Amino acid sequence: MSPVTAGVLQLLALIAALALAYRPLGDYMARVYSSEKHYGPEKWIYKAVGANPSAEMRWPAYLRGVLAFSAVSVLFLYALQRAQGILPGSLGFSAIDPDQAFNTAASFVANTNWQSYYGEQAMGHVVQTGGLAVQNFVSAAVGMAVAVALVRGFSRSRTGELGNFWSDLVRGTVRILLPISVIGAIVLVACGAIQNFAGIHEVGQFMGGTQQWNGGAVASQEVIKELGTNGGGYFNANSAHPFENPTPFSNLFEIFLILLIPFAMTRTFGRMVGNLRQGYAILATMGVIWVGFTALMMWTEFAHHGPALQAAGGAMEGKETRFGIGASAIFSVATTLTSTGAVNSFHSSYTGLGGGIQLLGMQLGEIAPGGVGSGLYGMLIMAIIAVFIAGLMVGRTPEYLGKKISTREIKLAACYILITPALVLCFTAAAMALPTPGNSMANPGAHGFSEILYAYTSGANNNGSAFAGLNADTQWFNSTIGIAMLLGRFLPMVFVLALAGSLAEQKPVPETAGTLRTDKPLYAGLLVGTIVIITGLTYFPALALGPLAEGLAS
Repeated sequence: MSPVTAGVLQLLALIAALALAYRPLGDYMARVYSSEKHYGPEKWIYKAVGANPSAEMRWPAYLRGVLAFSAVSVLFLYALQRAQGILPGSLGFSAIDPDQAFNTAASFVANTNWQSYYGEQAMGHVVQTGGLAVQNFVSAAVGMAVAVALVRGFSRSRTGELGNFWSDLVRGTVRILLPISVIGAIVLVACGAIQNFAGIHEVGQFMGGTQQWNGGAVASQEVIKELGTNGGGYFNANSAHPFENPTPFSNLFEIFLILLIPFAMTRTFGRMVGNLRQGYAILATMGVIWVGFTALMMWTEFAHHGPALQAAGGAMEGKETRFGIGASAIFSVATTLTSTGAVNSFHSSYTGLGGGIQLLGMQLGEIAPGGVGSGLYGMLIMAIIAVFIAGLMVGRTPEYLGKKISTREIKLAACYILITPALVLCFTAAAMALPTPGNSMANPGAHGFSEILYAYTSGANNNGSAFAGLNADTQWFNSTIGIAMLLGRFLPMVFVLALAGSLAEQKPVPETAGTLRTDKPLYAGLLVGTIVIITGLTYFPALALGPLAEGLAS
């Protein structure tokens, strides 16, 4: 079997698995967020935090809950890292430096999981399991809660109430993420991923000497890392490490986990607004972009330009022989079109055009299917923009799901789509203009520029993957990327929740003959075009200086 055929077959198997899980998981999540029942363990949590899970919240109160919980999480994770040297189970590692501790705390709370450190050489068991793994759960649950709040804004009328943040947070964690993670961890352990609290020990022979590795609760952290679209690896090699990702089957299973909830949430959306066809339209838009990017990535990496690549069967540099080009390309697109950031190959080693596809996937806003929760609310924002553009073309007040898209709604949507590009381009320009940040680039020219552009694109879009050639463990990059991650995560949520509140206050608009049908293929095509055009106009000059220049020169 040729490598190309093997890659295509893996892609088809992945699509089939996602299709089988789509309906039951999507319906289950809709029931979870619509239920009024609270289970015993959930009641204990509410009592511990002093929350009333039955109290409805308007959008300012919901936002205060999101920001307060996230602020406490940043402080707790920062303090845990700074105290590591005196904690049990630290494996002899000292406290994390202040700038790196801030970067890591911001990263994991913002669901980015950008890492400027070597996991197996910096973090002990307590920080890894009690700090980072916990944030993998709750940061994902926060994104899901905000997405559900926006969906309630569409489904409710003449009220500003969007549900209860604490209830949505706890239910997302306890009823959705935890059960799937338990099953997924068992699967990964069966595949060969490690799950223990062993100390540092020497293994094997390497270049005439031995290697030192520490154990850890790797399988359990790996599954929520992918399921929650987090991405932070227990080891520096991330999902290229055999302790995290032992076999081709585990590799395909991890890709499945990355895409599972973001795609299934479109079914949840359709179910909660009472129109499954609306969910299918969003799903089709996400699916078209994801399949298109995957096909382009496989083509660029399998293309035989020159005798070296022809002899290797494609661009194999930086890719694991266990997975090959096809599985690496599928993983790469899945992780950059979501907010995951996990890698099973080194993105800096991809072809120039391949690196451009990774960058563009994040710059779309990671909405195809995007992160857990963030992908859905990001796509719904783009759906509102597309409806507005269609309304301009026909001279009619735009409507979406029975709600008028007036000046207030379109201003909030416009602010949402402008925040991330502003962060990416301003921080990239500052890093290139100042003398010190440029010293972190391992490569000159277009590829070096791509390293810095990728770093801020990854941080501001809450992705977390990196072009490995950049030394980001400096005060400049730790601080500025940390700021970009926090602003890129929580500023958009302000506008999402304000938009949700505005929509919930409206009364439904009856459908007429002039209403744009947003559940038809024509609208899905318009939505795809809107996404591509907006992203292209925003980022094309920067892409032309980096990956496009490198790709056309090679």
